Amino acid sequence: MKHLTALALVAGLLLFAGCKKDTTGSVEMGEGKGSVAGVSWGVPKRWVPGAERPMRAATYTIPAAEGDTEGAECAVFYFGPGAGGDVVSNIDRWVGQFEPTSGPDKALKQVNEMEVTTVRIGGAYLNPSGPMMQSTGKKPGYRLLGAIASGPQGSVFFKMTGPEKTIGAAEGEFEALVGSLSK
Repeated sequence: MKHLTALALVAGLLLFAGCKKDTTGSVEMGEGKGSVAGVSWGVPKRWVPGAERPMRAATYTIPAAEGDTEGAECAVFYFGPGAGGDVVSNIDRWVGQFEPTSGPDKALKQVNEMEVTTVRIGGAYLNPSGPMMQSTGKKPGYRLLGAIASGPQGSVFFKMTGPEKTIGAAEGEFEALVGSLSK
């Protein structure tokens, strides 16, 4: 009887462990990789690398979620060693690009021995553009997911913006990208 009880307990523990919730949403990473300034990352399979753009290390487009008329974009920036400003100034600038209805929700974490600050903002996106980053018109119902990685050669900035539903559908993918960051 003791053996059956022990066997049932082990089976129950194995079943419970096998039912552990997958918090990444079973994100499928593609074969694409990105890197700049000593920081590398994996690219989610659904994300499409974009053409080179000024001031960006990489740009990815994310398909629109059902019901959204446009997709999202994840831009990766690196400005050089010691350049680009500190974490707080950048988050404040990102917040300033919104008429926020939620956030900013900030968190500091360690990812593969690298300090990474993440931020989430929601509201009307002011759609800044041009050299002075003037608003080109409000886009209500938008979100921003950002991450600033303190890499060996300076900060690397990841900024994903788009409609709420599309960002919600891609949030696990963004988290997977952040989780893949390494030196």
